[in-house]
Amino acid sequence: MSGHSKWATIKHRKGAADAKRGKLFAKLIKQVEVAARSGGGDLDANPTLRTMFQKARDNSVPLDTIERAVKRGTGELEGVNYEQITYEGYAPGGIALLIECLTDNRNRTSSEVRSTLTKHGGSLAEPGAVSWQFERKGVVLVPIAVDEEELMMVTVDAGAQDIVDEGEIWRIITAPGDLNGVREALDEAEISVEYADLTMLPTATVEVADVGTQKKTLHLLDLLDDLDDVQDVQDNLARYLDEVE
Repeated sequence: MSGHSKWATIKHRKGAADAKRGKLFAKLIKQVEVAARSGGGDLDANPTLRTMFQKARDNSVPLDTIERAVKRGTGELEGVNYEQITYEGYAPGGIALLIECLTDNRNRTSSEVRSTLTKHGGSLAEPGAVSWQFERKGVVLVPIAVDEEELMMVTVDAGAQDIVDEGEIWRIITAPGDLNGVREALDEAEISVEYADLTMLPTATVEVADVGTQKKTLHLLDLLDDLDDVQDVQDNLARYLDEVE
């Protein structure tokens, strides 16, 4: 099970090929710019920007590139006005999807998302059709080599709600407002952080017994994630079949 964890997959993506890394950089820069536009360029006064700034740094985005994105967001430099859109839909097997996008062209993004879904056995849904099955949380990933008791001592007082063994990594879940506090507590304890971000987590997962359907769903998730305007794709698929690679 743990070998097919979504969160283990995220960890491994840090070693992606250069082409993938370039696309990731572009998405992270866009997130920084939007966070600065919506809440200002002060990291201390804008927790969302602080999270996105650190996320970009964790993925080796150059500091001057991030700082320029902040200035575009605050209007100090000319930039593009991105719109935040969340599409709801279904993957094969009735798996619920939340597809979070940042775009400067709603029609283009809608067309790309719809086409990708329909070509691979999915479909768009009406707003509100699946979003009630998810809740906003903070997620932090740290190496499994860290002792669980030590991890609890460091993070619980900082706001950790749950610590999940994902096989290769620990997944720490927080309330949205506690993400930065947990991250700072880990940094102070000199515990390596693989990933930290705000995301939508499913309140329950759905098991799909057919291996072929699981593979189709996982392939669709990868295709959606590869779209330039897509920032995050969340699903409620229970990843448990050893046969799925």
